[in-house]
Amino acid sequence: MIARLWHGWTAPEDSDAYERFLRDTVFPGAADRIPGFRGGSVLRRAGDEVEFLVVTLFDSLESVRAFAGDDYELPVIEPEAERLLTRGDERAAHYDIVVAPERVR
Repeated sequence: MIARLWHGWTAPEDSDAYERFLRDTVFPGAADRIPGFRGGSVLRRAGDEVEFLVVTLFDSLESVRAFAGDDYELPVIEPEAERLLTRGDERAAHYDIVVAPERVR
């Protein structure tokens, strides 16, 4: 499995809207149209700008390419997200997941 990590920042007044957009539009849309997309997580940290770390999970690099294109390190930013973001990483980072959390009883 591959984890794709990307940071983006919003103004504080746009942070709730960006979080909703990811949760309600981006993740469900990717699940519907990208084979091998396995969901993800959004981490949020407040400051003068609000930082988001978006971690998406894919079965393989081929699945990542289906999402992001051949130059798969380029960020995929929807027009609505672009309106809400003040800046973001120029490249996404990709990691092989070698140890994952185990279910706690």
